[in-house]
Amino acid sequence: MDFSHPEIREQMLTALKKVEAELGRDYPLVIGGEKITTADRSTSINPSNKDQVIGVVSKADQALAEQAMQSALKTYDMWKEVAPKERARVLLRAAAIMRRRKYEFSAWLVYESGKNWGEADADTAEAIDFLEFYAREAVRLSEEQNLTRVDGEDNELTYLPLGVGIVIPPWNFPLAIMAGMTSAAIVTGNTVVLKPATPTPVIAAKFVELLEEAGLPGGVVNFCNGAGSVIGDYLVDHPKTRFISFTGSKEVGVRIYERAAKVQKGQIWLKRVIAEMGGKDALVVDQGVDAREAAQAIVTSAFGFSGQKCSACSRAIIHQDIYDEVVAHVVELAKPLTVGPSHEEGVNLGPVVDEAAYKNILNYIEIGKGEGRVLVGGGKAEGNGFFIQPTVIADVDRNARIAQEEIFGPVLAIIKANDFDDALEIANSTEFGLTGGVYSNNRFHLKKARDNFHVGNLYFNRKITGALVGVQPFGGFNMSGTDSKAGGYDYLLQFTQAKCVVERF
Repeated sequence: MDFSHPEIREQMLTALKKVEAELGRDYPLVIGGEKITTADRSTSINPSNKDQVIGVVSKADQALAEQAMQSALKTYDMWKEVAPKERARVLLRAAAIMRRRKYEFSAWLVYESGKNWGEADADTAEAIDFLEFYAREAVRLSEEQNLTRVDGEDNELTYLPLGVGIVIPPWNFPLAIMAGMTSAAIVTGNTVVLKPATPTPVIAAKFVELLEEAGLPGGVVNFCNGAGSVIGDYLVDHPKTRFISFTGSKEVGVRIYERAAKVQKGQIWLKRVIAEMGGKDALVVDQGVDAREAAQAIVTSAFGFSGQKCSACSRAIIHQDIYDEVVAHVVELAKPLTVGPSHEEGVNLGPVVDEAAYKNILNYIEIGKGEGRVLVGGGKAEGNGFFIQPTVIADVDRNARIAQEEIFGPVLAIIKANDFDDALEIANSTEFGLTGGVYSNNRFHLKKARDNFHVGNLYFNRKITGALVGVQPFGGFNMSGTDSKAGGYDYLLQFTQAKCVVERF
Protein backbone atom coordinates (compact mmCIF):
# COMPACT_ATOMS: atom_id res chain seq x y z
CA MET A 1 0.00 0.00 0.00
CA ASP A 2 1.12 3.55 -0.73
CA PHE A 3 0.05 5.49 2.33
CA SER A 4 0.71 8.82 0.61
CA HIS A 5 -2.63 8.31 -1.17
CA PRO A 6 -5.33 9.99 0.98
CA GLU A 7 -7.91 7.21 0.56
CA ILE A 8 -5.40 4.51 1.56
CA ARG A 9 -4.19 6.58 4.51
CA GLU A 10 -7.77 7.09 5.70
CA GLN A 11 -8.55 3.37 5.50
CA MET A 12 -5.51 2.60 7.63
CA LEU A 13 -6.48 5.24 10.20
CA THR A 14 -10.01 3.80 10.30
CA ALA A 15 -8.64 0.28 10.84
CA LEU A 16 -6.37 1.48 13.65
CA LYS A 17 -9.35 3.07 15.41
CA LYS A 18 -11.43 -0.10 14.94
CA VAL A 19 -8.70 -2.32 16.39
CA GLU A 20 -7.98 0.08 19.24
CA ALA A 21 -11.62 -0.20 20.30
CA GLU A 22 -11.24 -4.00 20.48
CA LEU A 23 -8.06 -4.07 22.59
CA GLY A 24 -8.09 -5.87 25.93
CA ARG A 25 -10.47 -8.68 25.03
CA ASP A 26 -10.14 -12.29 26.16
CA TYR A 27 -9.16 -15.04 23.72
CA PRO A 28 -9.77 -18.75 24.42
CA LEU A 29 -7.84 -21.80 23.34
CA VAL A 30 -9.42 -23.59 20.40
CA ILE A 31 -9.14 -27.38 20.57
CA GLY A 32 -11.19 -29.58 18.27
CA GLY A 33 -13.28 -26.55 17.38
CA GLU A 34 -14.19 -26.05 21.05
CA LYS A 35 -13.31 -22.73 22.69
CA ILE A 36 -11.74 -23.30 26.09
CA THR A 37 -11.11 -20.54 28.63
CA THR A 38 -8.62 -21.22 31.41
CA ALA A 39 -7.82 -19.52 34.69
CA ASP A 40 -4.16 -19.27 33.71
CA ARG A 41 -3.75 -16.60 31.02
CA SER A 42 -1.07 -14.54 29.32
CA THR A 43 -1.37 -10.81 28.78
CA SER A 44 -0.17 -9.35 25.50
CA ILE A 45 0.86 -5.71 25.72
CA ASN A 46 1.57 -2.99 23.19
CA PRO A 47 5.37 -2.61 22.94
CA SER A 48 4.80 1.04 21.98
CA ASN A 49 2.80 1.63 25.17
CA LYS A 50 3.56 -0.71 28.06
CA ASP A 51 0.32 0.30 29.82
CA GLN A 52 -1.94 -0.81 26.97
CA VAL A 53 -3.22 -4.41 26.90
CA ILE A 54 -3.71 -5.92 23.45
CA GLY A 55 -5.48 -9.01 24.72
CA VAL A 56 -5.62 -11.68 27.40
CA VAL A 57 -5.13 -15.21 26.06
CA SER A 58 -5.89 -18.48 27.83
CA LYS A 59 -2.90 -20.74 28.46
CA ALA A 60 -2.81 -24.51 28.15
CA ASP A 61 -1.27 -26.89 30.65
CA GLN A 62 -0.01 -30.35 29.70
CA ALA A 63 -3.47 -31.88 30.07
CA LEU A 64 -4.87 -29.45 27.51
CA ALA A 65 -1.82 -29.95 25.28
CA GLU A 66 -2.60 -33.67 25.33
CA GLN A 67 -6.23 -32.87 24.51
CA ALA A 68 -5.04 -30.82 21.54
CA MET A 69 -2.84 -33.70 20.39
CA GLN A 70 -5.71 -36.19 20.62
CA SER A 71 -7.97 -33.80 18.72
CA ALA A 72 -5.37 -33.44 15.97
CA LEU A 73 -4.90 -37.22 15.78
CA LYS A 74 -8.62 -37.87 15.52
CA THR A 75 -9.17 -35.15 12.91
CA TYR A 76 -6.21 -36.34 10.85
CA ASP A 77 -8.06 -39.53 9.91
CA MET A 78 -10.72 -37.36 8.25
CA TRP A 79 -8.60 -34.48 6.93
CA LYS A 80 -6.03 -36.63 5.10
CA GLU A 81 -8.88 -38.04 2.96
CA VAL A 82 -10.10 -34.61 1.85
CA ALA A 83 -9.15 -33.97 -1.77
CA PRO A 84 -6.13 -31.65 -2.15
CA LYS A 85 -8.17 -29.22 -4.25
CA GLU A 86 -10.74 -28.93 -1.45
CA ARG A 87 -8.01 -28.32 1.14
CA ALA A 88 -6.53 -25.70 -1.19
CA ARG A 89 -9.90 -23.97 -1.55
CA VAL A 90 -9.99 -23.36 2.20
CA LEU A 91 -6.66 -21.52 1.94
CA LEU A 92 -7.85 -19.52 -1.07
CA ARG A 93 -10.99 -18.49 0.81
CA ALA A 94 -8.85 -17.50 3.79
CA ALA A 95 -6.65 -15.41 1.50
CA ALA A 96 -9.71 -13.68 0.03
CA ILE A 97 -11.05 -12.85 3.49
CA MET A 98 -7.67 -11.53 4.61
CA ARG A 99 -7.40 -9.39 1.48
CA ARG A 100 -10.78 -7.81 2.22
CA ARG A 101 -9.69 -7.15 5.83
CA LYS A 102 -6.09 -6.27 5.00
CA TYR A 103 -6.04 -2.94 6.85
CA GLU A 104 -7.53 -4.55 9.95
CA PHE A 105 -4.92 -7.32 10.11
CA SER A 106 -2.17 -4.76 9.53
CA ALA A 107 -3.55 -2.66 12.39
CA TRP A 108 -3.34 -5.65 14.73
CA LEU A 109 0.30 -6.06 13.71
CA VAL A 110 0.96 -2.39 14.43
CA TYR A 111 -0.43 -2.69 17.95
CA GLU A 112 0.79 -6.11 19.03
CA SER A 113 4.16 -6.47 17.28
CA GLY A 114 5.18 -2.80 17.03
CA LYS A 115 5.45 -2.71 13.24
CA ASN A 116 5.12 0.62 11.50
CA TRP A 117 2.47 0.98 8.80
CA GLY A 118 4.70 -0.14 5.92
CA GLU A 119 6.18 -3.15 7.72
CA ALA A 120 2.72 -4.26 8.91
CA ASP A 121 1.29 -3.95 5.42
CA ALA A 122 4.14 -6.05 4.01
CA ASP A 123 3.56 -8.71 6.68
CA THR A 124 -0.14 -9.00 5.80
CA ALA A 125 0.61 -9.04 2.07
CA GLU A 126 3.10 -11.87 2.56
CA ALA A 127 0.55 -13.86 4.58
CA ILE A 128 -1.88 -13.61 1.67
CA ASP A 129 0.87 -14.66 -0.74
CA PHE A 130 1.73 -17.71 1.37
CA LEU A 131 -1.92 -18.84 1.52
CA GLU A 132 -2.39 -18.55 -2.23
CA PHE A 133 1.03 -19.95 -3.20
CA TYR A 134 0.80 -23.03 -0.97
CA ALA A 135 -2.79 -23.67 -2.06
CA ARG A 136 -1.73 -23.84 -5.70
CA GLU A 137 1.40 -25.83 -4.87
CA ALA A 138 -0.66 -28.45 -3.07
CA VAL A 139 -2.78 -28.86 -6.18
CA ARG A 140 0.34 -29.20 -8.35
CA LEU A 141 1.81 -31.89 -6.09
CA SER A 142 -1.45 -33.85 -6.23
CA GLU A 143 -1.28 -34.13 -10.00
CA GLU A 144 0.38 -36.98 -11.89
CA GLN A 145 4.14 -36.90 -11.39
CA ASN A 146 6.45 -37.24 -14.39
CA LEU A 147 8.24 -40.58 -13.98
CA THR A 148 10.34 -42.47 -16.50
CA ARG A 149 8.09 -45.05 -18.18
CA VAL A 150 8.95 -48.71 -18.78
CA ASP A 151 7.11 -51.33 -20.80
CA GLY A 152 4.70 -53.60 -18.96
CA GLU A 153 4.39 -51.51 -15.78
CA ASP A 154 2.37 -48.63 -14.44
CA ASN A 155 4.38 -46.56 -11.96
CA GLU A 156 2.84 -43.85 -9.81
CA LEU A 157 4.29 -41.43 -7.25
CA THR A 158 2.01 -39.66 -4.78
CA TYR A 159 2.72 -37.31 -1.89
CA LEU A 160 1.03 -38.27 1.38
CA PRO A 161 0.70 -36.18 4.53
CA LEU A 162 2.89 -37.02 7.52
CA GLY A 163 0.46 -36.81 10.43
CA VAL A 164 0.23 -34.41 13.36
CA GLY A 165 2.69 -31.54 13.46
CA ILE A 166 3.63 -28.91 16.03
CA VAL A 167 3.85 -25.41 14.57
CA ILE A 168 5.96 -22.98 16.60
CA PRO A 169 6.11 -19.63 14.77
CA PRO A 170 8.14 -16.49 15.57
CA TRP A 171 6.95 -13.13 16.87
CA ASN A 172 8.74 -10.98 14.28
CA PHE A 173 6.46 -12.00 11.38
CA PRO A 174 3.55 -13.07 13.58
CA LEU A 175 1.06 -13.17 10.72
CA ALA A 176 3.03 -14.03 7.56
CA ILE A 177 5.38 -16.71 8.86
CA MET A 178 2.80 -18.13 11.28
CA ALA A 179 0.20 -18.32 8.49
CA GLY A 180 2.75 -19.79 6.07
CA MET A 181 3.93 -22.50 8.43
CA THR A 182 0.39 -23.43 9.43
CA SER A 183 -1.12 -23.36 5.94
CA ALA A 184 1.71 -25.42 4.42
CA ALA A 185 1.10 -28.13 7.00
CA ILE A 186 -2.66 -28.33 6.63
CA VAL A 187 -2.96 -27.94 2.87
CA THR A 188 -0.83 -31.08 2.46
CA GLY A 189 -3.27 -33.03 4.65
CA ASN A 190 -1.66 -32.80 8.07
CA THR A 191 -3.28 -31.53 11.24
CA VAL A 192 -1.47 -29.28 13.68
CA VAL A 193 -1.13 -27.99 17.18
CA LEU A 194 -0.30 -24.30 16.85
CA LYS A 195 1.68 -22.86 19.75
CA PRO A 196 1.88 -19.11 19.04
CA ALA A 197 4.84 -16.92 19.90
CA THR A 198 4.65 -15.59 23.46
CA PRO A 199 4.67 -11.84 22.58
CA THR A 200 2.09 -12.11 19.76
CA PRO A 201 -0.67 -14.62 20.57
CA VAL A 202 -3.60 -12.34 19.67
CA ILE A 203 -2.61 -12.15 15.99
CA ALA A 204 -2.46 -15.96 15.91
CA ALA A 205 -5.90 -16.13 17.55
CA LYS A 206 -7.25 -13.79 14.88
CA PHE A 207 -5.82 -16.03 12.17
CA VAL A 208 -7.44 -19.12 13.69
CA GLU A 209 -10.77 -17.23 13.68
CA LEU A 210 -10.21 -16.46 9.99
CA LEU A 211 -9.56 -20.14 9.16
CA GLU A 212 -12.83 -21.08 10.87
CA GLU A 213 -14.63 -18.41 8.83
CA ALA A 214 -13.02 -19.85 5.67
CA GLY A 215 -14.56 -23.24 6.45
CA LEU A 216 -11.67 -25.16 8.00
CA PRO A 217 -13.09 -28.05 10.08
CA GLY A 218 -12.50 -27.99 13.81
CA GLY A 219 -9.48 -29.96 14.98
CA VAL A 220 -7.36 -29.37 11.87
CA VAL A 221 -5.68 -26.45 13.60
CA ASN A 222 -5.69 -26.54 17.40
CA PHE A 223 -4.79 -23.18 18.96
CA CYS A 224 -2.75 -24.01 22.04
CA ASN A 225 -1.16 -20.96 23.66
CA GLY A 226 1.25 -21.66 26.51
CA ALA A 227 4.77 -21.54 27.85
CA GLY A 228 7.47 -23.47 26.02
CA SER A 229 8.68 -24.99 29.27
CA VAL A 230 5.19 -26.26 30.08
CA ILE A 231 3.72 -27.42 26.76
CA GLY A 232 6.45 -26.80 24.17
CA ASP A 233 8.78 -29.55 25.34
CA TYR A 234 5.81 -31.82 26.02
CA LEU A 235 4.52 -31.54 22.46
CA VAL A 236 7.97 -31.82 20.86
CA ASP A 237 8.68 -34.98 22.88
CA HIS A 238 5.25 -36.54 22.26
CA PRO A 239 5.50 -39.96 20.56
CA LYS A 240 2.60 -39.09 18.25
CA THR A 241 4.23 -35.90 17.00
CA ARG A 242 5.30 -36.53 13.40
CA PHE A 243 6.99 -33.21 12.64
CA ILE A 244 7.90 -29.87 14.19
CA SER A 245 7.86 -26.70 12.12
CA PHE A 246 9.85 -24.03 13.95
CA THR A 247 11.06 -20.50 13.28
CA GLY A 248 12.97 -18.66 15.98
CA SER A 249 16.30 -18.39 17.75
CA LYS A 250 19.24 -20.73 17.27
CA GLU A 251 19.19 -21.71 20.94
CA VAL A 252 15.54 -22.81 20.90
CA GLY A 253 15.91 -24.43 17.48
CA VAL A 254 18.87 -26.52 18.57
CA ARG A 255 16.97 -27.59 21.69
CA ILE A 256 14.00 -28.69 19.58
CA TYR A 257 16.28 -30.51 17.13
CA GLU A 258 17.97 -32.41 19.96
CA ARG A 259 14.71 -33.38 21.67
CA ALA A 260 13.02 -34.39 18.43
CA ALA A 261 15.92 -36.73 17.61
CA LYS A 262 15.18 -38.91 20.64
CA VAL A 263 12.84 -41.77 19.80
CA GLN A 264 10.20 -41.99 22.53
CA LYS A 265 8.51 -45.16 23.76
CA GLY A 266 5.79 -46.11 21.29
CA GLN A 267 7.16 -43.84 18.55
CA ILE A 268 7.38 -45.61 15.18
CA TRP A 269 8.97 -42.88 13.02
CA LEU A 270 11.80 -40.42 13.03
CA LYS A 271 10.40 -36.94 13.63
CA ARG A 272 11.01 -34.39 10.95
CA VAL A 273 12.20 -30.89 11.95
CA ILE A 274 11.72 -27.92 9.62
CA ALA A 275 13.69 -25.09 11.22
CA GLU A 276 14.70 -21.53 10.43
CA MET A 277 16.92 -20.13 13.15
CA GLY A 278 18.15 -16.65 12.31
CA GLY A 279 21.38 -15.16 11.08
CA LYS A 280 24.24 -12.70 11.32
CA ASP A 281 23.80 -11.25 7.88
CA ALA A 282 26.33 -9.15 6.00
CA LEU A 283 26.28 -6.74 3.10
CA VAL A 284 29.66 -6.54 1.37
CA VAL A 285 30.55 -3.29 -0.42
CA ASP A 286 33.24 -3.51 -3.10
CA GLN A 287 35.33 -0.61 -4.35
CA GLY A 288 34.09 1.40 -7.34
CA VAL A 289 30.37 1.40 -6.55
CA ASP A 290 27.95 4.25 -5.81
CA ALA A 291 28.69 4.76 -2.12
CA ARG A 292 25.39 6.42 -1.29
CA GLU A 293 23.34 3.75 -3.04
CA ALA A 294 25.18 1.04 -1.10
CA ALA A 295 24.71 2.97 2.14
CA GLN A 296 20.97 3.24 1.50
CA ALA A 297 20.74 -0.54 1.05
CA ILE A 298 22.68 -1.05 4.29
CA VAL A 299 20.49 1.33 6.31
CA THR A 300 17.22 -0.05 4.89
CA SER A 301 18.33 -3.65 5.56
CA ALA A 302 19.68 -2.88 9.04
CA PHE A 303 16.87 -0.80 10.52
CA GLY A 304 13.63 -2.03 8.93
CA PHE A 305 11.38 -3.22 11.80
CA SER A 306 14.11 -2.08 14.18
CA GLY A 307 16.47 -4.78 12.91
CA GLN A 308 14.16 -7.55 14.17
CA LYS A 309 14.39 -9.62 11.02
CA CYS A 310 16.45 -12.77 10.69
CA SER A 311 17.51 -11.35 7.31
CA ALA A 312 18.50 -7.92 8.68
CA CYS A 313 21.92 -6.51 7.81
CA SER A 314 23.77 -6.57 11.12
CA ARG A 315 27.23 -6.33 9.49
CA ALA A 316 28.38 -3.98 6.75
CA ILE A 317 31.74 -5.18 5.39
CA ILE A 318 33.31 -2.44 3.31
CA HIS A 319 36.41 -2.38 1.06
CA GLN A 320 39.04 -0.12 2.59
CA ASP A 321 39.21 2.07 -0.54
CA ILE A 322 35.56 3.14 -0.18
CA TYR A 323 35.14 2.64 3.56
CA ASP A 324 35.13 6.25 4.74
CA GLU A 325 32.76 7.39 2.01
CA VAL A 326 30.22 4.63 2.64
CA VAL A 327 30.38 5.11 6.41
CA ALA A 328 29.75 8.84 6.01
CA HIS A 329 26.63 8.14 3.95
CA VAL A 330 25.40 5.50 6.42
CA VAL A 331 25.64 8.08 9.19
CA GLU A 332 23.92 10.69 7.04
CA LEU A 333 21.01 8.34 6.29
CA ALA A 334 20.66 6.79 9.75
CA LYS A 335 20.69 9.97 11.83
CA PRO A 336 17.32 11.32 10.61
CA LEU A 337 15.46 8.05 11.25
CA THR A 338 12.61 8.60 13.69
CA VAL A 339 11.74 6.33 16.61
CA GLY A 340 8.28 6.29 18.13
CA PRO A 341 4.92 4.56 18.63
CA SER A 342 4.24 2.40 15.61
CA HIS A 343 0.62 3.53 15.20
CA GLU A 344 1.82 7.05 14.44
CA GLU A 345 2.06 7.85 10.76
CA GLY A 346 5.55 8.20 9.28
CA VAL A 347 7.53 6.57 12.10
CA ASN A 348 10.65 4.81 10.78
CA LEU A 349 11.41 2.58 13.78
CA GLY A 350 8.83 1.38 16.25
CA PRO A 351 9.70 -0.38 19.51
CA VAL A 352 11.48 -3.68 19.94
CA VAL A 353 9.12 -6.44 20.88
CA ASP A 354 9.35 -6.78 24.67
CA GLU A 355 11.36 -6.05 27.80
CA ALA A 356 13.64 -9.08 27.42
CA ALA A 357 14.63 -8.01 23.89
CA TYR A 358 14.99 -4.40 25.05
CA LYS A 359 17.44 -5.29 27.82
CA ASN A 360 19.38 -7.73 25.64
CA ILE A 361 19.87 -5.22 22.81
CA LEU A 362 20.90 -2.41 25.16
CA ASN A 363 23.44 -4.79 26.72
CA TYR A 364 24.90 -5.51 23.28
CA ILE A 365 25.12 -1.79 22.59
CA GLU A 366 27.18 -1.37 25.75
CA ILE A 367 29.42 -4.23 24.61
CA GLY A 368 29.71 -2.56 21.21
CA LYS A 369 30.88 0.69 22.75
CA GLY A 370 34.01 -1.15 23.80
CA GLU A 371 34.40 -2.90 20.45
CA GLY A 372 34.08 0.02 18.04
CA ARG A 373 33.26 3.67 17.47
CA VAL A 374 29.61 4.66 17.98
CA LEU A 375 28.61 7.05 15.20
CA VAL A 376 24.82 7.05 15.52
CA GLY A 377 22.52 6.27 18.45
CA GLY A 378 23.93 4.20 21.25
CA GLY A 379 21.10 3.92 23.75
CA LYS A 380 17.44 4.21 24.64
CA ALA A 381 14.94 6.38 22.82
CA GLU A 382 12.19 8.33 24.58
CA GLY A 383 8.68 7.01 25.15
CA ASN A 384 6.58 4.65 27.25
CA GLY A 385 7.65 1.65 25.21
CA PHE A 386 10.65 -0.45 24.32
CA PHE A 387 12.29 2.19 22.14
CA ILE A 388 15.95 1.98 21.10
CA GLN A 389 17.88 4.38 18.90
CA PRO A 390 19.17 3.05 15.57
CA THR A 391 22.82 2.43 16.41
CA VAL A 392 25.80 2.42 14.07
CA ILE A 393 29.17 1.20 15.37
CA ALA A 394 32.17 1.51 13.04
CA ASP A 395 35.72 0.12 13.07
CA VAL A 396 34.57 -3.20 14.52
CA ASP A 397 36.95 -6.15 14.52
CA ARG A 398 35.71 -9.13 12.52
CA ASN A 399 35.86 -11.35 15.63
CA ALA A 400 34.13 -8.91 17.99
CA ARG A 401 31.03 -10.11 19.78
CA ILE A 402 28.78 -7.64 17.97
CA ALA A 403 30.23 -8.99 14.70
CA GLN A 404 29.58 -12.63 15.59
CA GLU A 405 26.49 -12.89 17.81
CA GLU A 406 22.91 -12.35 16.70
CA ILE A 407 21.57 -9.20 18.38
CA PHE A 408 18.17 -8.99 16.67
CA GLY A 409 17.79 -5.27 17.09
CA PRO A 410 18.69 -1.91 15.52
CA VAL A 411 22.46 -2.34 15.82
CA LEU A 412 24.80 -2.21 12.82
CA ALA A 413 28.48 -3.22 13.03
CA ILE A 414 30.72 -1.82 10.29
CA ILE A 415 33.90 -3.73 9.44
CA LYS A 416 36.74 -2.68 7.14
CA ALA A 417 38.05 -5.24 4.64
CA ASN A 418 41.47 -5.19 3.01
CA ASP A 419 40.13 -6.34 -0.37
CA PHE A 420 37.21 -8.28 -1.85
CA ASP A 421 38.57 -11.72 -0.93
CA ASP A 422 39.07 -10.52 2.63
CA ALA A 423 35.49 -9.20 2.68
CA LEU A 424 34.11 -12.59 1.63
CA GLU A 425 36.20 -14.32 4.28
CA ILE A 426 34.78 -11.98 6.93
CA ALA A 427 31.24 -12.50 5.65
CA ASN A 428 31.62 -16.28 5.98
CA SER A 429 33.25 -16.14 9.40
CA THR A 430 30.11 -16.65 11.50
CA GLU A 431 28.20 -19.81 12.40
CA PHE A 432 25.17 -18.57 10.47
CA GLY A 433 24.38 -18.59 6.76
CA LEU A 434 20.98 -17.04 6.09
CA THR A 435 21.16 -13.94 3.90
CA GLY A 436 23.93 -11.81 2.49
CA GLY A 437 24.55 -9.22 -0.17
CA VAL A 438 27.23 -7.75 -2.39
CA TYR A 439 27.47 -4.31 -3.96
CA SER A 440 29.94 -4.57 -6.84
CA ASN A 441 30.39 -3.63 -10.48
CA ASN A 442 33.04 -6.31 -10.95
CA ARG A 443 31.53 -9.35 -12.67
CA PHE A 444 34.43 -11.56 -11.57
CA HIS A 445 33.81 -10.58 -7.95
CA LEU A 446 30.08 -11.25 -8.27
CA LYS A 447 30.85 -14.68 -9.72
CA LYS A 448 33.22 -15.36 -6.84
CA ALA A 449 30.49 -14.39 -4.36
CA ARG A 450 27.97 -16.58 -6.20
CA ASP A 451 30.25 -19.55 -5.68
CA ASN A 452 31.71 -18.81 -2.25
CA PHE A 453 29.41 -16.54 -0.18
CA HIS A 454 27.83 -19.33 1.88
CA VAL A 455 24.27 -18.21 2.52
CA GLY A 456 20.87 -19.47 1.47
CA ASN A 457 19.71 -16.13 0.06
CA LEU A 458 22.29 -13.92 -1.65
CA TYR A 459 21.43 -10.51 -3.11
CA PHE A 460 23.50 -8.44 -5.54
CA ASN A 461 23.29 -4.63 -5.69
CA ARG A 462 20.13 -4.30 -3.57
CA LYS A 463 18.95 -4.62 0.03
CA ILE A 464 19.13 -8.06 1.68
CA THR A 465 15.64 -8.12 3.24
CA GLY A 466 12.20 -8.60 1.70
CA ALA A 467 12.23 -12.04 0.05
CA LEU A 468 9.09 -12.48 -2.07
CA VAL A 469 6.94 -15.62 -1.96
CA GLY A 470 7.44 -17.70 -5.09
CA VAL A 471 10.25 -15.42 -6.27
CA GLN A 472 13.01 -15.83 -3.67
CA PRO A 473 12.57 -19.11 -1.70
CA PHE A 474 13.82 -18.34 1.79
CA GLY A 475 16.03 -20.37 4.14
CA GLY A 476 19.63 -20.62 5.24
CA PHE A 477 22.68 -22.77 5.86
CA ASN A 478 24.71 -23.79 8.93
CA MET A 479 23.12 -22.60 12.19
CA SER A 480 20.50 -20.66 10.26
CA GLY A 481 18.44 -23.84 10.05
CA THR A 482 17.48 -26.64 7.71
CA ASP A 483 17.33 -24.43 4.59
CA SER A 484 13.56 -24.87 4.46
CA LYS A 485 13.09 -22.48 1.50
CA ALA A 486 9.76 -21.07 2.62
CA GLY A 487 7.77 -19.68 -0.27
CA GLY A 488 9.55 -22.01 -2.69
CA TYR A 489 8.52 -24.88 -4.91
CA ASP A 490 10.19 -27.46 -2.64
CA TYR A 491 8.71 -26.27 0.66
CA LEU A 492 5.59 -28.44 0.79
CA LEU A 493 7.62 -31.58 0.21
CA GLN A 494 8.87 -31.27 3.80
CA PHE A 495 5.31 -31.82 5.06
CA THR A 496 4.78 -34.93 2.95
CA GLN A 497 6.12 -38.42 2.34
CA ALA A 498 6.40 -39.82 -1.17
CA LYS A 499 4.84 -43.19 -1.96
CA CYS A 500 5.66 -45.12 -5.15
CA VAL A 501 3.20 -47.76 -6.36
CA VAL A 502 4.17 -50.19 -9.16
CA GLU A 503 1.68 -52.38 -11.02
CA ARG A 504 2.86 -54.97 -13.54
CA PHE A 505 0.62 -55.70 -16.51
